[in-house]
Formats: sequence, structure tokens, C-alpha cells
Amino acid sequence: MVLTACFAAGSAALAAQVASSGRAAAAEQGGAGSAALACGPVQGLFFVCGADRPEDLAHIPRTRWLIVSGFSEGSGLKLIDTASGTLKTWFTADPTQVDLDRSQFPHCTSPPNPRLFNVQGINLRVAGQSTYTLYATNHGGRESIEVFSVDASRPEPRLSWKGCVPLPTGVAANSVAAYSDGTILFTELTRRGTTIADFVNGKNTGAVYEWHRGEPTFRKLAGTELPGNNGLETSHDDRRFYSVAFGRHAVVEYSRANPRKPLRVAVAPGFMPDNIHWDGQRLIAGGMQYDEPACGGLRKIIDGKADGMLCHRGYTIAELDPATMTFHVIAYSEPNTTFNGVSGAVLIGNELWISSYQADRVAHRTLPWLAPSGDR
Repeated sequence: MVLTACFAAGSAALAAQVASSGRAAAAEQGGAGSAALACGPVQGLFFVCGADRPEDLAHIPRTRWLIVSGFSEGSGLKLIDTASGTLKTWFTADPTQVDLDRSQFPHCTSPPNPRLFNVQGINLRVAGQSTYTLYATNHGGRESIEVFSVDASRPEPRLSWKGCVPLPTGVAANSVAAYSDGTILFTELTRRGTTIADFVNGKNTGAVYEWHRGEPTFRKLAGTELPGNNGLETSHDDRRFYSVAFGRHAVVEYSRANPRKPLRVAVAPGFMPDNIHWDGQRLIAGGMQYDEPACGGLRKIIDGKADGMLCHRGYTIAELDPATMTFHVIAYSEPNTTFNGVSGAVLIGNELWISSYQADRVAHRTLPWLAPSGDR
């Protein structure tokens, strides 16, 4: 199914038109006949609409294609053509998209149900010439890491489901990453018996889990417990991995050989990193502002529960240099009236594409400079 998307390529005339109408787009969003207007640019952001809680993004290198997760029942995986601004539902479980590898994934014999498919985090790794492996955390119908192959040699990339790895009972995955040998990692945000309020207060609530080929499920890596384990990546040399500690607003580096004690910690400059992914030789992290005046400042605990951060917060996108574990801000913004819950970003050229775990759209904006990278 192809969804038409309102797309603007940075047109000054269109932006001026929206500005002159005040905040009409935001006010009319959801009203009858207002869909096109509601998808127009607001406060410097342009949108591709039709995504349902696009929590995470993955750019297929050197192409115009952007993979989008859907953190909602049935939202699954979407594919955006960034040149035309069109968005389509990508995984439909059509027979041409199912190619089970029983030798690798013997404990998972059927693909996810598209009507239930609920994807939070995704990760794309190079597998060969114009081929990639896509990992996705699934909450729809089963708690699992779903594995796909992506063939980008075609005019439009092709997706094939290869199998899945079931999660331990009672565990839900937030983000996913993998090493070059096929070993898979995922983060758990809150284990049973813990809450969001716990990690906001700095208590350890989650961990990183690891799976090796031939094993029936994942095992927890002792020592990786953090206040809200969130975004996740592995190093290019397979020797380290990085987990976001959402409650500490930081990225924590671990040794693959001995993860029992963190190696280094990088605290983010004024924002709460959510997802984190490679862009060339640097890591890109994005998230909402930590201390947002428009929301009364810091995140609050009310009657023992953390607020849902539905109040619109500004965002920051920053690069993390893994050599020095220092952040450098790429972009930031005050709260946007139609786009909240920023959870990550990718760069395609000098166009910044931004994800959200709350919104019904993917946002993008043109940077006034070209941020250098090795694979765009």
C-alpha cells in the first residue's frame, strides 16, 4: 500500500504561506479536510506524513531510500523515497518477501503478522555489495528480534524476511544492534518490577542482552544495567558497544570482551539521547531537550509516576566522536507545534531526517551546511 505524503523541498514561498497563516496548520490538524494543510511545513520543519510513531530510521547508504520503524500495532516497517517524499508500507508478508533461513533461525518458523507488526528500534548492517541485514525489535504478536535481508541493487530496494530470535519470557526489546559475525544485541528499557519513574530518578532498570548463532534465545550481559537502557550500537571493529542511559542523558561505552564495567561515559549537552546510529566514523544521537522551559523545566514525577512528555519539547541532534567520547551539536530547535517526541535522526546529504516515537509523520529540514560523512 502506498500512502501519499505531503512533501516540501524547502520552498520559501510555501513556508511563507504557512507563516502568514499563523499556526493554522497546527490548529486544524485532525479536522475534516485539513490533512494536506496539517502536513505542511511548520517552524522550519517539513514532513512526510502517514507514518505511525516512526520511532527509528535507517538510511540505505548512497541511495535516496529511508527505512522507518512503526512503534504501533500494524505500523511495522515503512519505506520513504526521500526524492519524491512518498511513503509506503514495506513489509506485507507477501510470499516474495519471505525467505526463512532455518539453519540460522530454527526457533522461528513464521514471519510476523503485518496486522500486528510493531517495530520500535531498527539497525542496518552491510552484508555485501548493495546488500544489507536489517534488524528490528518487534512487539506485535511476539517479543522478538526480526531479521531481514535488503537488496539495494534494484531501482527500489527489496526486503526479505529471514527469521527471528525470540526474547526471554517477560522481556521487551527497545533498540537492537549486531556485530559482523551475526551476534545480536538488544537493550531492555525497564525490566519487570521497574518503572520509567525509576530511571528518571537514576535507578538502574534495564540491561543489554546478547545472542549467538545456535542459541535458542538471548542472555543478559551482567554489568550493563543502566537507568533506562535505550539506543544501541556496536563499534566498527566489533570490539565495543554503546548503550544510551536515558535516565542519565548519556552514552556509555562497553568492551565486548568484558562488559562488566563501563569503559567511558559521555553526557549529552542539554538533551536526552534516545536512538544512536553510525554516520561514517561518527555516531549520531537525537532526542528531546532535558530542561524545557515550555514544559516547566525538567521531566517530573507526579504521584510516583513519570510524566508522559506529551508537552512539546525542543530537540537536539548531535554527533558523538567515539575516539574522544565528546558531543558536537548538529542541529537544535525550540518546541514545534506539530512534532514532538524526537527520538533520533539521520543525515542524507545536508538534509536532516528526524524520527519521533509520538508523531504521525517523519520530519526533515535542510542544514545550512554540509555535515561531512563517509557513507552518504
